[in-house]
Amino acid sequence: MEIIHSSHSLYYTEYHVCWITKYRHSILTPAIRKYLVKLLPEIIETMPGCKIKEINVLEDHIHMVMIIPPKFAVKDVIGRLKGKSSSKLKEKLSINKSVWSPGYFVKTVGIPEEKIISYVRNQ
Repeated sequence: MEIIHSSHSLYYTEYHVCWITKYRHSILTPAIRKYLVKLLPEIIETMPGCKIKEINVLEDHIHMVMIIPPKFAVKDVIGRLKGKSSSKLKEKLSINKSVWSPGYFVKTVGIPEEKIISYVRNQ
């Protein structure tokens, strides 16, 4: 567990996040999965302090363990990740329909985090 220092606070806000494709369609091919593993960290870099610790992209959903500082609402971070990645995937796949289902799952990660990371890694 890594306590993070900011100018006026200390925090450890780690989340297990998951979202699915629209209608749970298996559209995330191995090539698309590889692309998302590269793309999602690039998107998150635009939000200072946010970090993806672990990611696993499957054919119809994504699992991540993330650090999201208290200054960001979790829904806003996930919304940006889903929105930007959806736009990029629509370009790449030449489709005009929704990529992601509107909802998501989020849970704070407690101790032991190794079990959550192992779970995400081995989905």
